[in-house]
Amino acid sequence: MPVELNHTIVAARDKRESAEFLAHVLGLEVGAETGPFLPVQTANGVTLDFATVPEEHITMQHYAFLISEAEFDAAFERIRRAGIPFWADPRQERPGEINRNDGGRGLYFLDPSRQAMEIITRPYGSGADPAA
Repeated sequence: MPVELNHTIVAARDKRESAEFLAHVLGLEVGAETGPFLPVQTANGVTLDFATVPEEHITMQHYAFLISEAEFDAAFERIRRAGIPFWADPRQERPGEINRNDGGRGLYFLDPSRQAMEIITRPYGSGADPAA
């Protein structure tokens, strides 16, 4: 069997708030609560299991989602309508912009627990970087 990522745990101040936030932005569903976890599953079967933990135990992690151009348009519209701050870069030096890395589009935003989220339409290294 080839190695596949099955799930990861996402630390949150409030698992429901964070799971519903990400599901809304990405156009996904929040699954049924399983023990201490609230899952959001992606199309390739990877589950993000949100867990409520004390805020002092939350360390920022980065989660990147590869989506289609149409899904990007829809997610970007939901981000803008909700007034969610976004950046073209992970250091948050280009606010209110998107990037065009590898000939696609991408942006970064934070979830309610300040986890770093990213949406991209092309995998890194898949095409020419227009900034190069």
